[in-house]
Amino acid sequence: MTRVGLALPQLGDHVDAAAFARFCRSAEALGFSSLWAQEHLFYPLEPRSGYAGVPGLAIPQPYRSVLGATEAMAFAAALTSKVTIGSSILVGGYHRPVQLAQSLATIDVLSGGRLVAGLSVGWSDDEHAQTDVDPRTRGKRLDELVRAVLACWGPDPVSFDGEFFSIPPSVVRPKPLQSPHPPLLSGMWSDAGMKRTVALFDIWNPARGEPQELASLIVELNSQRPAGSLPLRLYYRSFAQRPSHRPGEEIGGIEAVKADVEACKQAGVEEVIVECNFWERMDSPAAWAHAPELLAPVLEVTSQS
Repeated sequence: MTRVGLALPQLGDHVDAAAFARFCRSAEALGFSSLWAQEHLFYPLEPRSGYAGVPGLAIPQPYRSVLGATEAMAFAAALTSKVTIGSSILVGGYHRPVQLAQSLATIDVLSGGRLVAGLSVGWSDDEHAQTDVDPRTRGKRLDELVRAVLACWGPDPVSFDGEFFSIPPSVVRPKPLQSPHPPLLSGMWSDAGMKRTVALFDIWNPARGEPQELASLIVELNSQRPAGSLPLRLYYRSFAQRPSHRPGEEIGGIEAVKADVEACKQAGVEEVIVECNFWERMDSPAAWAHAPELLAPVLEVTSQS
């Protein structure tokens, strides 16, 4: 059965604590399966990188204000008791392994083992500059970051020596509640990113592509998995309104999301993440507070034969 989760209300100036809390509690009560955070740091007025790495493409206005990803995940975990709490995604270049392992393990422990840890390479040269990371190294650095985080989540004493990170023999705790570790989700799409996904991750959640196309691709990716690995699981991202929407273009809204969920159900996609942060209808705290109720008809698609 295909499940449906929601991206957390993080972007723009129309989010406050009360709306965020009602959103999370309502989503869980209505039967949405998961809540998801994304990560961006700031909004450069003279960006070096186009949006999503596309030269010249303007960065969408909602990114002018973004609630912190791990903080939003922790707050969502505290407000709920059943739904999965995930990142889709955290940018590897903004983190170091011991810090990230501790933050994510803390969320997993305090949520009762509900974390999915999503990581990817990101696209913003401006944001990488803020963390003193050369974006040209972001792929190799992510490979090493994932391996170092997994080491931190493994048995003590932990030690790690690599090109980017070194951890002396140490006790690194808390360990995650989930064993052997929380599922790792990848948002990568490039050839190198898909190879990385095959080697290191448990879930693939690309931000583009049609459900049937992705379902075919994941069969191919699973044929390349290391011996003994479980098959990659496929998650899909559906947009009520896409970030690149231009004035005058038709906005898909709930009907487009329902169509995506139906297509995902037919393709055998495990989970659909519904993204509303770019939807112009989310223009006030009240709109965000009532968003799960507005989207509730989407859940009916999953139960239809």
